[in-house]
Amino acid sequence: MADLTRARWRTSTRSSSNGGACVEVADNLPDVVLVRDTKDRDGGTLAFTPAAWRSFVVRVAERA
Repeated sequence: MADLTRARWRTSTRSSSNGGACVEVADNLPDVVLVRDTKDRDGGTLAFTPAAWRSFVVRVAERA
């Protein structure tokens, strides 16, 4: 498992600019993509395989 302390977080480009529905993504680790709520950074983190994350992003883009 990757060293999660090395995660570099960025705000999703799809997050709203008004401080509401914001998520952060860390996709710099080799075997995992992490997602968390910007408003509750200590509240938990979702972990995805890179392949699962790519599939999710593709599906979201298809619906946009």
